[in-house]
Amino acid sequence: MTQAKQSNLKKSMVPYEKVDMRRSVRQIINTLGPLFLLWYAAYLSLSVSYWITLPITIVAAGFVIRTFIIFHDCCHQSFFKSRVANDILGTITGVLTLCPYQQWKNTHSIHHATSSNLDKRGVGDMWVLTVDEYVASPLSTRIAYRIYRNPFVMLILGPIFIFLVTYRFNRKGAKTKERVSTYITNVLLVALYAFMCWLIGWQAFVMIQGPIFLVSGMLGIWLFYVQHQFEDSYFEHDDEWSYVKAAVEGSSYYKLPKVLQWITGNIGFHHVHHLSPKVPNYNLEQAHNETPPLHQATTITLRTSLKSLRFSLWDEETNTFVSFKQLKHILRNPNRIATK
Repeated sequence: MTQAKQSNLKKSMVPYEKVDMRRSVRQIINTLGPLFLLWYAAYLSLSVSYWITLPITIVAAGFVIRTFIIFHDCCHQSFFKSRVANDILGTITGVLTLCPYQQWKNTHSIHHATSSNLDKRGVGDMWVLTVDEYVASPLSTRIAYRIYRNPFVMLILGPIFIFLVTYRFNRKGAKTKERVSTYITNVLLVALYAFMCWLIGWQAFVMIQGPIFLVSGMLGIWLFYVQHQFEDSYFEHDDEWSYVKAAVEGSSYYKLPKVLQWITGNIGFHHVHHLSPKVPNYNLEQAHNETPPLHQATTITLRTSLKSLRFSLWDEETNTFVSFKQLKHILRNPNRIATK
């Protein structure tokens, strides 16, 4: 793709960046409304059977994901025209999703500016090592990386560590606005959780909020992981890196069933979102459908996305993700060994 075509493709997103106030307000209602009703239904079901409560919490977790998409759009200033309105709603939905608004907004902006750039990794992204980096790393780093990439650690322990621990503290060097935002989120979280424990009892609160948190956290991590970690993704060093190519080739189109597409706020059209973060989530599908070059993005489905669990290292020689099992075969290649 030439520079001119890349520039034109980026410009072609401008018509879809328009905020529709009615659709935004409607999305708030059809997201937060069901979330609160499901939470209340889960509470009422406790007096009947916890086996009724659990399915309700799983559905509620889906609406937490949808709430996160609203939060996500606010971070990109694409949900409302007003910056103040985005900041206020972003802070509120940040409390509901355990994400400090300004911190996440800043790190996520870095993620968009550096996604798939091998020379600018480490902020707002998953830990990715190349084959050569892994081989050259000390044993302690290799062990840590394998633990990090373990599905149980990534999808079960990961959400607990990230949402309950990491997001409760400010980043090193964070500016005053970001630090204050984290403090406000923490205070509101403590107040909300303390009130709910007082209102219904801490046992009932944990029995409801626990599964909602674990399921929504797991799904959130999974969506972020799978939309960049697929076999023929895109990674380049800074001198060859392209923002447009990183968007179209380094972000997948996660083709989900319509119900799941709605619950996840169209975030499966991740290539469109990376091409233009200013496109509201409710315009992503239209932008994809009406822009033929975007149809070239790698399409993954629920079934094929499961393969991503085994992709662990980026191989710069083949420009593909490989598994630890494949690494053994790669290192048997005398030409690769000779370069070490």
